[in-house]
Amino acid sequence: MLNREFTRREVLRAGAGSLILLPGMSVAGSILAACGPGSGTTTTTGTGRGPDPAAELAKVASGQVLSKGPNGETAAAATSVSLTPDEIAKIKAMNATAAIVLHIAGSDWSAAQVQGQKARMAELGINLIATTDANFVASKQVSDIETVLVRKPSIIISIPTDAVATASAYKKAADQGVKLVFMDNTPKGLVAGKDYVSDVSADNYGNGVAAGYAMAQAINKTGKIGIVFFAVDFFVTNQRHDGFKATIQQNYPDIQIVQELGFSGSDLAGEAGKAASAIMTAHPDVKAIWAVWDQPADGVIAAARAANRQDLIVITEDLGLAAAVSLASGGFIKGLGAQRPYDQGVTEVTLAGYGLLGKTAPPYVALPPLPVTKANVLQAWQDVYHVAPPDQLKAAYKP
Repeated sequence: MLNREFTRREVLRAGAGSLILLPGMSVAGSILAACGPGSGTTTTTGTGRGPDPAAELAKVASGQVLSKGPNGETAAAATSVSLTPDEIAKIKAMNATAAIVLHIAGSDWSAAQVQGQKARMAELGINLIATTDANFVASKQVSDIETVLVRKPSIIISIPTDAVATASAYKKAADQGVKLVFMDNTPKGLVAGKDYVSDVSADNYGNGVAAGYAMAQAINKTGKIGIVFFAVDFFVTNQRHDGFKATIQQNYPDIQIVQELGFSGSDLAGEAGKAASAIMTAHPDVKAIWAVWDQPADGVIAAARAANRQDLIVITEDLGLAAAVSLASGGFIKGLGAQRPYDQGVTEVTLAGYGLLGKTAPPYVALPPLPVTKANVLQAWQDVYHVAPPDQLKAAYKP
């Protein structure tokens, strides 16, 4: 059994703990790895086989959406979602109210989503009455939904922490006539056009593809790499993992994925750091690690520092400030696939307007991926957040 590769879903079915063991590592070895990081260095040199990563990144940046929706839907472009002046006037006359029910707040991504949502609500005359933070706990999110429903909002915009555990709470909201718009993930059993208006997402598969090509570029298409993934069956992170892994395996025969470790729990950076330490201990010559988003990447970087692996390359997803500063300064992070959360938030509220009007909406809308490297990090910040790069990022940038 230990010689075959396990899929992420097999690991999830086995039960997700804080640190998930994959083939090639004993239980004793995993405990040792979690407690004591390795100190090996990378010796792989040369250039491997496969397509030019820079050219492939340019293709990804062209705007084509690669992912399907959580129910297999073909994506409609966010640019196809709009309201006429007459429709906007009708929405303003409704005096509608809205609640934002987040999976977790505190990240740059969540903040940008809310900023985009608030800006569009102001344009449509929608009053925001509540914003909640489930801290990635499904039972807390169910409680948040029930609390919000007491206030009888016209609209709820939300991202389910768990597609199954939260489904009945969202169905209750739908049955009460609340117009539901989802970010990225949808609850199991709910139907677009009936129970909810639409689902809006970044192209997470496409951003995984972007990260795969960024990895190939950063390590010259050759070397051993590890993967630190989210050991929860969450559509967004599944898509990223799939896109990244497929890009490496289908295009770069000289890049070897030597180990994949999953993490879960509320201490995202800490648990991801344990996984990274285990990979570096089991494979001292690992050249790079992909982390499923920027907060876990912080843990990978901390583990690399603790292991005296200043040479470790980290590739990730999402353009948070810490990741952007690392890119700009020539730090551990060498590339990532970025979402467009501000634009996503605007689109979500526009689709909520569709729901208020009874206007037919596409079931799944996606925004194109954005590959980010040091070369375009400052412009990417502007594109993602619709504001100038902060002083900290500009000061960190080293041409």
